Amino acid sequence: MTVSGPGTPEPRPADPGASSVEQLRKDGNELFKCGDYEGALTAYTQALGLGATPQDQAILHRNRAACHLKLEDYDKAETEASKAIEKDGGDVKALYRRSQALEKLGHLDQAVLDLQRCVSLEPKNKVFQEALRNIAGQIQEKVRYMSSTDAKVEQMFQILLDPQEKGTEKKQKASQNLVVLAREDAGAEKIFRSNGVQLLQRLLDTGEPDLMLAALRTLVGICSEHQSRTVATLSVLGTRRVVSILGVENQAVSLAACHLLQVMFDALKEGVKKGFRGKEGAIIVDPARELKVLISNLLELLTEVGVSGQGRDSALTLLIKVVPRKSPKDPNNSLTLWVIDQGLKKILEVGGSLQDPPGELTVTANSRMSASILLSKLFDDLKCDAERENFHRLCENYIKSWFEGQGLAGKLRALQTVSCLLQGPCDAGNRALELNGVMESVIALCASEQEEEQLVAVEALIHAAGKAKRASFITANGVSLLKDLYRRGEKDSIRIRALVGLCKLGSAGGTDFSMKQFAEGSTLKLAKQCRKWLCNDQIDAGTRRWAVEGLAYLTFDADVKEEFVEDEAALKALFQLSKSEERSVLFAVASALVNCTNSYDYEEPDPKMVELAKYAKQHVPEQHPKDKPSFVRARVKKLLAAGVVSAMTCMVKTESPVLTSSCRELLSRVFLALVEESEDRGTVVAQGGGKALLPLALEGTDVGQMKAAQALAKLTITSNPEMTFPGERIYEVVRPLVSLLHLNCSGLQNFEALMALTNLAGISERLRQKILKERAVPMIEGYMFEEHEMIRRAATECMCNLAMSKEVQDLFEATGSDRLKLLVLYSGEDDELLRRAAAGGLAVLTSTRPSLCSRIPQVTTHWLEILQALLLSPNQELQHRGAVVALNMVEASSKIASTLMESEMLEILSVLAKGKESPVTRAATACLGKAVEYGLIRPSQDGK
Repeated sequence: MTVSGPGTPEPRPADPGASSVEQLRKDGNELFKCGDYEGALTAYTQALGLGATPQDQAILHRNRAACHLKLEDYDKAETEASKAIEKDGGDVKALYRRSQALEKLGHLDQAVLDLQRCVSLEPKNKVFQEALRNIAGQIQEKVRYMSSTDAKVEQMFQILLDPQEKGTEKKQKASQNLVVLAREDAGAEKIFRSNGVQLLQRLLDTGEPDLMLAALRTLVGICSEHQSRTVATLSVLGTRRVVSILGVENQAVSLAACHLLQVMFDALKEGVKKGFRGKEGAIIVDPARELKVLISNLLELLTEVGVSGQGRDSALTLLIKVVPRKSPKDPNNSLTLWVIDQGLKKILEVGGSLQDPPGELTVTANSRMSASILLSKLFDDLKCDAERENFHRLCENYIKSWFEGQGLAGKLRALQTVSCLLQGPCDAGNRALELNGVMESVIALCASEQEEEQLVAVEALIHAAGKAKRASFITANGVSLLKDLYRRGEKDSIRIRALVGLCKLGSAGGTDFSMKQFAEGSTLKLAKQCRKWLCNDQIDAGTRRWAVEGLAYLTFDADVKEEFVEDEAALKALFQLSKSEERSVLFAVASALVNCTNSYDYEEPDPKMVELAKYAKQHVPEQHPKDKPSFVRARVKKLLAAGVVSAMTCMVKTESPVLTSSCRELLSRVFLALVEESEDRGTVVAQGGGKALLPLALEGTDVGQMKAAQALAKLTITSNPEMTFPGERIYEVVRPLVSLLHLNCSGLQNFEALMALTNLAGISERLRQKILKERAVPMIEGYMFEEHEMIRRAATECMCNLAMSKEVQDLFEATGSDRLKLLVLYSGEDDELLRRAAAGGLAVLTSTRPSLCSRIPQVTTHWLEILQALLLSPNQELQHRGAVVALNMVEASSKIASTLMESEMLEILSVLAKGKESPVTRAATACLGKAVEYGLIRPSQDGK
């Protein structure tokens, strides 16, 4: 018995009693051969649901295992193969596939048992023998590595824990080596089994920052993607102990603890999702319980006195990443509901804390914004009105508990909490504003003589002004108050916030030129004052942030945009502030840049609808004359010259919850605007724009990812991808580009993605394999039938480059495929560029797969005239490609050569062979030489 490869589904004789099962299995096999593994998987699954016999079930499960191996989902491949083995313990093919899956999962000891069973069942099978030798070699290498590191691990800990070695270079080197060793799974396992966690606990207990950093980074390696080691580590160190490290004053240690906790969360959440089996998960009873214990400790840390502001921010960041569902498709939001019940009041307490003057809780300038983001994500994760009503009730009860009976200090705390909600889940914030006496207290405290009271009240007023429900109330009651604060205030901190409130109200019309709230020139005056404060480095960053907030609103006005981009000092100050520790400024900076580059969504109104609206006396939005494309292009040039790309690159690198999905989308929009003109793309690449776009294209809102992917496509089209995305980065570009091929993208995005993928496919086989792995080929084939000639041409060019890969050649060679016919017909189209691409593909395919040469005459009766037209083309490239195809066909078969020589091809090739020395003449001469060799023609008397 011979074994087909791991990706080859098995046939079996048809069972008359199960024709539908048999048909689905055959359909699955055909889909598998065509490379549609998802489709094959669906067919096999449907067959399983039709009451298949045990023998059929075994075959279908092992076929499903083959699909999962191709899709690189090795967990599912192992599961399916195991199900086949349950049906038949001697199923050698299922055993072999399970061994492959286990090997990929790193379970070499289990994989070798399956292979030994395979060899015992089929001792003469060379495939099994070779696989067993290979895996045995891997195991021996691992054993050698593990034994050689035993002494090293012990020596490293001895140096690190020796009090005599304090501060020495030897100690520093030992800590670095320990961290490096833990990055490899084998090294992490060795440290873990050498009582490493207990020894690392002793390093943490020293309180020395360097040793604590080394211990935390080593623990990251131990826990990374390993659930059982994670739970064991938490058991030894204590969950409370690990979480408490977040709160230390040393920022580097706090951040390292944050990273460790993130790794632990990832390991536990993966465990909850996948479940556990075998010895790796044996000690885990319930990973969900461990997850809740960790989250509970984080919530406790939020309100613990003595915790550093940085630590509190890190706890909020972890909760933002861990608690809400990653996708609305996941029906289980129980973790969010549990956190709301257990910790909503604690989160609100952080959001309502004052940074200056310091209260009981130490907070940073970013703490309230982080709390707002967490609250917003929790609220967005709720699924029904009852859950949202509970959220509102808890928030309102908390605010009332401070607002009523707690004096002035309590009212300030309540208003600060309302501001936090308005910045996050604004529905909850609006409901809080409607509580009895809240809005009246805001207005009254704005007139207070105490700065801290005014600050809280003015900020609440500003956040309320941005909400539609309250804007009209504030316009009627608060504008005069804000103007009075701005004109007569003694403190810049109050004046600048009052100014932002006026800016918000003044920009209520957005980009609509015909709807301005204030008199002509007022917005320009406000913007000038904002720029003045922004440029004043004597003012603290927290206060200058408000100047950027004001500009974010005022730059809806095109006159403000023009003046802003002309002010080099203001742009420089803006970019410097975006790189500062004041992370809460990021959204405002991104918003201002979106406005200046007009990268927000704007659709030209339909002229007929405009006329109809005017006739009905309805309002018609008007675009400012300075928002026309020529003005926008000029503004983009000025921003590029001022260094906008390097500032945005720094913003993208920010490890802060303030860099929300919405903020990422704004940055993606700006990047797309910056690369719109091809001559600007070199500047963007030179300042690190290519690197910054990759994370934006892989994470964020759907719109943001799409915009970033389109910007990547533009860069890939016009620049050398290997220079734009050096090293391994070039492979990360493929997935965003493939995402632009989906039908929900515009025709322009499809076209640019195809062009970019064409460039990548022409670079290396590894890149072509990456494109194939992302399942781009079926979508590219679909666009080869597109009506739009440019998209059709780009798809054909892309397929031409991909045809250099074996997998694509297999698709063209597959029985019943019309792919070859399409290329032959396109080689005869009127569109010269399409002909060039199709003929190029034919030249590659006929060179690598001679069997295709004999099929060309079968796909269309016009093949000969298409080939002749290529050779007679005045375009040298088309001539060369046609000559190569002709040469390949002649070399493939004397029968095809005879057909060609009996036609006008002989005369055409003879003429071409006499031409000036070129690739075309050489190919034509080679064709005639082969025909002479076959005895189909004779050389002329002069030997030519």
